Amino acid sequence: MLEELENRVSQRLRRRQQAARRRHETAWMGLGSSGLVGWSIVVPTLLGILAGTTIDRHFPSRYSWTLMLMVGGLLLGCGQAWSWTERERRKAIKEDER
Repeated sequence: MLEELENRVSQRLRRRQQAARRRHETAWMGLGSSGLVGWSIVVPTLLGILAGTTIDRHFPSRYSWTLMLMVGGLLLGCGQAWSWTERERRKAIKEDER
């Protein structure tokens, strides 16, 4: 019974310390992070479209370079976004373990 109480108190203390460290994190930071993820997908996709239309205009062919490079940019951007969110998740888990 006493050990259980000690565990609860230490967990609450740890949560308070973590909250004090994260005080600077606000809702704006969360919106900024989601914006960062969005832009990391949009920018490579748009660059793929730009490169594809340029290739299609100068070197016409049976295949649409615009479509292929757009999909490639989209995949690249999704990979970057996933990598970033995974890295942030790991960092948050490490901070919670402290």
